[in-house]
Amino acid sequence: MLAGLAGGCLGVVVPKRWAKRAVTRNTIKRQVFSVSQDFEPDLPVAAYVVRLRSGFDRSRFPSATSEPLKAALRLELQQLFQDALARLTAAAVPRAT
Repeated sequence: MLAGLAGGCLGVVVPKRWAKRAVTRNTIKRQVFSVSQDFEPDLPVAAYVVRLRSGFDRSRFPSATSEPLKAALRLELQQLFQDALARLTAAAVPRAT
């Protein structure tokens, strides 16, 4: 799924392997797009891909749209975007030699 950022784009990959139910995959995608809007003004124009690399424990999050799941997703995504922004900022600063 792709969404437009100001001049760039954001792709989200949520495999069935890690999120069996479509409602869970859609919830994850919505959270990614929501959090990305908070960081959009600071991100340079580029193409970005967010890929789910591991599953969520269904015993801990039994409902695909539960508030604890959304909160956990939001926290992890905010950390991901902050780390990415820090790396991009560090890479853009020229090194003095």
